Amino acid sequence: MILPTKRISSSRSLLAVGGEILKLLNRPKSISLLWAEFKEAKGDRLNSCYITYDWFILSLDLLYIIRIIRIESGRISKLI
Repeated sequence: MILPTKRISSSRSLLAVGGEILKLLNRPKSISLLWAEFKEAKGDRLNSCYITYDWFILSLDLLYIIRIIRIESGRISKLI
């Protein structure tokens, strides 16, 4: 789940999705704006690797747990 396995492709692992999220965090953003930008950035690839909102939130949880992002006043920002 966090890393790719036989059943989870490398583009769908939580670390890969987290990396895509970090690319979009050039300034503090709300979760809804970040999700909209993530879907737009993925475009047609979103359907091919099937990233749901739940999977997106799990990736944010992972980034928060390993202290790469923080949440202040409803906005997500990078710590690194």
